Amino acid sequence: VVDTLTIDPALLLIIVGSLMFLITFLGCFGALRNATCLLKTFLAILAVNFLLQIAAGAVGYVFTDMVMERTEKLMMKTIVGYREDGDLENAIDYIQKKFQCCGVESYEDWSHNVYFNCSESNPSLEACGVPFSCCVRLQNQTVLNTMCGYGMQQEQKGSAKEHIFTIGCLEKIIMWAQNNLLLVGGLTAGLLLLEVGPPPRPLLETFLIPLVPP
Repeated sequence: VVDTLTIDPALLLIIVGSLMFLITFLGCFGALRNATCLLKTFLAILAVNFLLQIAAGAVGYVFTDMVMERTEKLMMKTIVGYREDGDLENAIDYIQKKFQCCGVESYEDWSHNVYFNCSESNPSLEACGVPFSCCVRLQNQTVLNTMCGYGMQQEQKGSAKEHIFTIGCLEKIIMWAQNNLLLVGGLTAGLLLLEVGPPPRPLLETFLIPLVPP
């Protein structure tokens, strides 16, 4: 399922947004109408979601190598699908420009894409090239040169890095996470605290009133 959704980021956003709306609607409507059944359902969904997040974090920590291998495969699949979907293309270009990286492991990964494949039988004008988002922007550059990555796969790494980013995005993202551990940890803790915050008053009354002696 994840492999399919990564090809179309818009579909992923629609599905996640719809689920978030449904869960939030249960809590909001249940609190307004004092519907304990909806509130209990809302609480149960949040509890399951919280436990799944904790379990996913633990599994990711224990099986780090497997997670990294799976992540690399998913990122490589997005490179193969580049130019097939506009949303995916924009997402990849944003990541490469944001983290100043190119490809998954290196800029040569773009040879897996049919448009950038570096072979004599490839009739594409972009053969042996990389997307413009891999290019190093000059300080005084005002006009974007979308052809700056043409033929860069044929260059040696030493000469190529004068024009494009040669480090893969997977390594750059890992480096960013390691350098911002406090930020990542703080955001994660903040999200978890929101999920375990106090439940709505009608739900508290539902569970507490039967415990109060007459």
